[in-house]
Amino acid sequence: MNLRDFRRAGHMPTLGCALLYFTISCMAWMMVGALANSIIPDLGHLSDSRKGLMVAVPLLGGSLLRLVLGPLADHIGARKTAMLGLALTVIPLLMGWLWADSYPKVLLLGLMLGVAGASFAAALPLASRWYPPQFQGLVLGIAGAGNGGTALATLFGPWVAATWSWHAAFGLALIPVLATLALFALLAKDSPSHPAPKTLADYAAVLRIADAGWFCLFYAITFGGFVGLVSFLGIFFRDQYALTKVQAGAFVTLCAISGSLIRPLGGYLSDRFGGVRVLLLLYLGVAATMAGVSSMPPLVPCTLLLATGLVLMGMGNGAVFQLVPQRFPKEIGAITGIVGAAGGLGGFILPTLLGILRQWTHSYSGGFLAFALIGSTGAVALAFVSQSWEGTFLGKGGVVLVGPTAGRVEVLAPLAEEAVV
Repeated sequence: MNLRDFRRAGHMPTLGCALLYFTISCMAWMMVGALANSIIPDLGHLSDSRKGLMVAVPLLGGSLLRLVLGPLADHIGARKTAMLGLALTVIPLLMGWLWADSYPKVLLLGLMLGVAGASFAAALPLASRWYPPQFQGLVLGIAGAGNGGTALATLFGPWVAATWSWHAAFGLALIPVLATLALFALLAKDSPSHPAPKTLADYAAVLRIADAGWFCLFYAITFGGFVGLVSFLGIFFRDQYALTKVQAGAFVTLCAISGSLIRPLGGYLSDRFGGVRVLLLLYLGVAATMAGVSSMPPLVPCTLLLATGLVLMGMGNGAVFQLVPQRFPKEIGAITGIVGAAGGLGGFILPTLLGILRQWTHSYSGGFLAFALIGSTGAVALAFVSQSWEGTFLGKGGVVLVGPTAGRVEVLAPLAEEAVV
C-alpha cells in the first residue's frame, strides 16, 4: 500500500475527527463503569444486582440509540449526526456533575450516555465514505481504534474521583467533549458520495433471514462480552481483591487496552485461515479463560486470564465482521446496524448477569462460569450453522470460495456506506 496515495485519496482532517470523536465518545460511554467504585458508596447500600444494572445501563442505551443514529446519519449526513451526538453527550455529563445524587438519577444519566456509545454509527461511515475500496481496511482500522477510549475512562476516571470527586470527573469530561465538537465544526466534512438511506423495510427484510439472528448472537458474545466486562471489572477487582479505587481502575485499563486495538488481527487471520475456523478457536479460548477466572485465582493469574479473554473477544469482533459481508453482501448497511445493536445488548446482559449471580451465590464464580458456557455455546452454534454455509459463499473452515482477496473489493465498497465497530 502506498501511503502517499492514501493521503491523497480521502480527507485526512475528517478521518482524524472521526477517530477523535469515537475515542472521546467511548470514554464518556464507559464513565459510569469506570467510576462505579466511587459512585456506589454515595448511593447507600446497593445490592450486587443493582451494581451490575448500574454499569450495564449505558450499554443498553448505546444499543438502542445505535438504531437511531445509524438511520439519522443516512438521512442528514454523518457529520451533522456526529455533532448532534456530541452535543447530546453534554447533557448526561452535566447531570453527573451537578445533579445525579441517587440511584435512579445515575441510571437515567447512564441511559442517556448511550448516545456516546452509539457514536460508531456516525464516526465510521463519516471516515469510510471518503475513501475508495482499496483503503477501507486501513480507514476502518484507524477510525475503529477509537474504542481505546474505554481505557481513558478506566485509567483517569478513578484517579480524578479519588483526587476530587466522581461528580468532578463527569464535569472534567466535558472539556474533551466540547473541544471535539469545536474541532468537528471546523474540520470535518461529509463525503460528496452519499448512499441511499436505509428504510424500515430494509431492516425488516434482513430480520426475516435466520442467519441474521445467528450473527447477532455471535457478535453479542464477542463485542458484548468485551464492553460488558470492561464496564464491570472495576467492581470485580475491588470486591474480589480489595484493591483501592485507583488500583482497580489501573487493572481494568490493563485488561481493556489489551483487547481494544486487536480487532484488525481477527479480520486478517480470518481472511488467511477462514472466518469460521478462527472464530471457533476464539470462542473456545474465551470459554477456557473465563472458566479459569471462575476458579477465582490470585490477582496476577486472574488479570492475565481476563486480559487474554478480552484479546480473544477483540479478535472475535474482527472475525465476525469478516463473515458478515460475505453472507450479506447486498444487505450490508442494514445488517451491520442490527448486529451492532445486538452487540450492545449483549454488553448490557453480561454485567447484569454477573451482579445477579453474585447476589444469589455470594461469589463471582457462577457468573464467569456462565460466561464460559456462553462462549462454548457460541462455538457449538457456529459449528452447526456454518455447515449450511459451506458450498454456498464459504468453503471449508469459512474460507471465501472465490479466495480471501478476490471478493474484498466488492464487499468493502458497500462497507463504505455503513460501518460498524
